[in-house]
Amino acid sequence: MPLIIEGRVPSHWLERRNAPGAAPIDHVRTSAGLHVALINNMPDPALEDTELQFFDLLDAASGATPVCIRLYSLTGVPRTDRGQRHLNSFYFEFDDLWKTPLDGIIITGTEPHHSDLRNEPYWGLMTEVFDWAARNTSSTILSCLAAHASVLHFDRIPRHRLADKRFGVFEAAKNCDHPLMNGIKDGLRLPHSRWNEVRANELSAAGYDVLTSSPLAGIDVFVKKIRKSLFLHFQGHPEYSSETLFKEYRRDIRRFLRGERETYPTMPHGYFDRVTAEILETFQQKAVMDRGEAIMNSFPESVARSLQNAWHSSAVLIYSNWLQYLASEKARSSVFPAMMATYSNAREKRLTVQNRGRP
Repeated sequence: MPLIIEGRVPSHWLERRNAPGAAPIDHVRTSAGLHVALINNMPDPALEDTELQFFDLLDAASGATPVCIRLYSLTGVPRTDRGQRHLNSFYFEFDDLWKTPLDGIIITGTEPHHSDLRNEPYWGLMTEVFDWAARNTSSTILSCLAAHASVLHFDRIPRHRLADKRFGVFEAAKNCDHPLMNGIKDGLRLPHSRWNEVRANELSAAGYDVLTSSPLAGIDVFVKKIRKSLFLHFQGHPEYSSETLFKEYRRDIRRFLRGERETYPTMPHGYFDRVTAEILETFQQKAVMDRGEAIMNSFPESVARSLQNAWHSSAVLIYSNWLQYLASEKARSSVFPAMMATYSNAREKRLTVQNRGRP
C-alpha cells in the first residue's frame, strides 16, 4: 500500500513515485488505516533528505496498511529563506497539530546550539508536543536529540558529552523481548551520529526498558509508556539511507577545512569497505597538509557508489512492528465505542417496538 502524503506532495517523492513501475501516489486523507505526523526539525541541508528517508521507511514497513502522513516542523528551528519556503509549500501550520487526530508521531532532532537543551529556542514548544503526544497518541517515536530532550523533560535524565563523535554503523544485541523487537535478532546494525549519550543505569532507574545496546555505541533503542503513549526512543538513526553518513562525513571535512572545527573528523565506524577507507585516508593526508576548502574540488565523490545500506531490513522490521502496534491499539480503543453503538441500536429498536404498542 503506497504511503499517503497529506497536503502537497514534496517533489522528490513525486519523482520517486513517478519512476517506471512505481505504485501510484496519493495525497488525500482516508479515514481507514493509520494517521501519523512527521515533525521534521532537521537543519535545512538535511530537511528534504530526512523526509525521503522516513517516507521510504514507512512505505516499506506499511505492507497492506494505509498510512497517512502529515508534515510539521517546530517553530524556533533556524531556517534559511529556501528552507522556510519549503516548509510553507509542503508542511502544515503547526497549530493544525493540536486538532488533528493521530495514531502516532515521529519527532526528529536537529543540530543543537547549546549544551543544555533547555536553552534551545524551540524547547518550550517541543515539550508541549511531548505532553500532547503522551495524552493523544498511541505511540511516539523520538529520534536522537528528540530522544534526549524527551527523557530530560519527563524524568530529568541528562545527556553526557562524548570524547568523540559516535559516528558510524554499530552492531547491537537485543537486551529483552518486546513486541517492537519481534523478528529482530542479535547482531542487528544501526547507524549513529551524535556527540552525546544517555546512559542505561539512569534510564533503568526511571523505568525505561532498554531494548538494544552495543558495546561500542551504547544504547540504541529504549521505551517507556508515558500516560497513553508508548514512547520509542532511538539514539541511532535506522531511517538513514545508504549515503547519509557519507554526506555527514563530507560536511564535517568541509567544516574542518573552513576552520569551523579544530580536528579532522573521525571516519565513520563500520561503514566504508577497505578500498574506500584507503582512498579517503589518502585524501585526509592531503587535506591536513594543505588545509583549505579548495581541496574539496578533488574529494573522491565516486566512492559513494559502493555504499550499502546494511541496516535497512532491520529498520523496516522495527517500523513494521511499530505500525502493527499502532494498528492494534487503534483496534482495541475502537472496541468500546463499537459496543456502545451496538447497545444504542438495540435500545432504540426496543423503544420503537414498545412505542408501536401504545395508543
